Amino acid sequence: MSRLVRYITHGSLVSQILIGLAAGILLTLAAPEAAKSAGLLGSLFISALKAVAPILVFVLVAASIANHKKGQPTHIRPILVLYLLGTFAAALVAVMMSFAFPTNLTLVAHSGELSPPGGITEVIRTLLLNVVDNPVNALMKANFVGILAWAIALGIALRHASDSTKLVVHDLSYGITFIVHVIIRFAPLGIFGLVASTLAESGFGALLGYAKLLAVLLGSMLIVALVLNPLIVFWKIRRNPFPLVFTCLKESGITAFFTRSSAANIPVNMELCKKLGLHEDTYAVSIPLGATINMGGAAITITILALAAVHTLGIPVDVPTALLLSLVAAICACGASGVAGGSLLLIPLACSLFGISNDIAMQVVAVGFIIGVLQDSAETALNSSTDVLFTAAACMAGEDKLPAHAAQH
Repeated sequence: MSRLVRYITHGSLVSQILIGLAAGILLTLAAPEAAKSAGLLGSLFISALKAVAPILVFVLVAASIANHKKGQPTHIRPILVLYLLGTFAAALVAVMMSFAFPTNLTLVAHSGELSPPGGITEVIRTLLLNVVDNPVNALMKANFVGILAWAIALGIALRHASDSTKLVVHDLSYGITFIVHVIIRFAPLGIFGLVASTLAESGFGALLGYAKLLAVLLGSMLIVALVLNPLIVFWKIRRNPFPLVFTCLKESGITAFFTRSSAANIPVNMELCKKLGLHEDTYAVSIPLGATINMGGAAITITILALAAVHTLGIPVDVPTALLLSLVAAICACGASGVAGGSLLLIPLACSLFGISNDIAMQVVAVGFIIGVLQDSAETALNSSTDVLFTAAACMAGEDKLPAHAAQH
């Protein structure tokens, strides 16, 4: 019994998640009705992660800045460059895949009230308004742009506080981190519930009609995860990137795939950064920032679905227009978290480049919702795992050595 308890509390989280995944599939096959009820476990897990993520980011960022020592290295600027470069490059990969494997859609009528943004200026305006959001409102609505802004401001102000005050803030961040660690140990149960309920309620029958579109989408994301990102990391650290790439995909990507929420995966990513031995001053800021602007998966979704509409309508596309689409998709993807509905509601904006009417564009959005079971899961897994990957790469390049914990993976 003590060995079992020790395995549950300190054993490999990835192996436990895989056990939960297999158990969820078996329960769906054996008792579909019971599998639907198991969804409560998944909902509780995601709700717990989403609840702790805003306060974790706020406290950790404020504490890191308040206790930052002069001369201690941070790598935020190179991480920001990697985020923007990675998102734009992902959009380029999506364009090339769309031209290599053109996809036609069977457009469907869309029901429900959706309000896509009217243009890039509206996306940027939303982001800027989020920066100056009321701090309480930002915490309640998980507005991470606003949370970051207030946490940085408070952290800078607390740099001039007494040592005892700084110690209180540091201890508070330790307490929140401990709570996060406890919640993450329940990941196997959460994944079990999510897999069982998703398979029992949705199945994958509805996805078969969009098999080619899904193949292009998921293929593009795999190319970015296994080819493009390793190349970027190799350029940055000048050594074999795959141990780090596979560690991030295994310990961040798997959880993000099933939670389908970048915000919910922030605590998981921070735990992984700590495990990799990265600077807390760096990852406390870069991880929530990445959940906001590092959106390679979203750029792929926007680009491929927009070009699928273009191919369906027989609209010719030249190289300069394709490059412009990549740039627009990257900018839109960076603003996806500032728009209700995420990346799918930014598709009409990309479609407008080709003169596609809003009515048709919203039918493309409806297709996106149909395939969302896989599309959103893969998109979140790519986005979230890349946050840790680029943060680790920038830290390693800055120190010119591999952290001890990372080397073990």
